[in-house]
Amino acid sequence: MGIETALLLLAVFVLLYALLRMGIALFSDHAARRRRLRSNREPVWSRYAGRFLSRFGKPYDHLADLLAASGWKSRAEGFALLSVGLAIAGIAVGAALFHSFRSTVLLAAMLALLPYSLLRMRLIKRQLAVRLDFLPALELFYQCYLVTGRSHVRIALQRAVEERRLAGEAQLVFEQLYLQLCVHEDDEASLRRFALAIGSVWADYFCNMLRVALAEGNDIADNLKELIGDMRSSRLEDQKERHRLLEIRIANFSPALFFGLFIGINIRMNPEASYRYYLADAGGRGMLLNAVVMLFASLLMGIYLSRRRL
Repeated sequence: MGIETALLLLAVFVLLYALLRMGIALFSDHAARRRRLRSNREPVWSRYAGRFLSRFGKPYDHLADLLAASGWKSRAEGFALLSVGLAIAGIAVGAALFHSFRSTVLLAAMLALLPYSLLRMRLIKRQLAVRLDFLPALELFYQCYLVTGRSHVRIALQRAVEERRLAGEAQLVFEQLYLQLCVHEDDEASLRRFALAIGSVWADYFCNMLRVALAEGNDIADNLKELIGDMRSSRLEDQKERHRLLEIRIANFSPALFFGLFIGINIRMNPEASYRYYLADAGGRGMLLNAVVMLFASLLMGIYLSRRRL
């Protein structure tokens, strides 16, 4: 009797264990399917934000192009909401610390423009990196275009990307162009973002050739050869322009470096007086805010000059 009871309990235990395993497996599969569906489904807030921002037309498209060209994975809706959230936070912090309408507006405007400024700086950094390798990348694409029969731009792009002979950011930019041309229906937007990611007049010429080849199927081998020859002859001028851009970037961050050095020396020499003057006193806080605003304005000026140089 005891052995039969033990065997019965063992069988019940094994059955319960098997049922529990099956239940956990089914639940995990169901949860995984729900996660996949949620990940593929656009969030509700994103749909509403997209509808609202699409009313602005060109600013919305401009922001979407900048995000795609810089390589950031953020959507235009989330980026805009981040800027609005920082502006609201700036209003709250400014009202609490400075008790001044002017200081509150300055802080809110600076925080609202901060994501856009960082986006522009990221794009300039990418443009400087890609421009170094754009000529070798174009030569590789020209070779692939000749090999594939001079009639299929997408196949030539695919071969150039799959060979993995492009350097650094150039590989990522050409991969992004190939994927967008294969997936998206709007070839014009894909070419526009590709040209923006490189930020060069040579990229504009190259995109014009691709636009004609994609729309009409024309042979652009002679045009590519002529473009490569022009780029080789103007390589020295491109290097000089890059050096000017580097000088602008260095001059951009020099005021912030000296400002931090000045504040650090004051804190090191007299911590109590520095705290009393810079933080405890409302006038000192206002002075620090004005200094930061001036530094931020110089940063925006440097970004603007870099854009004109590019």
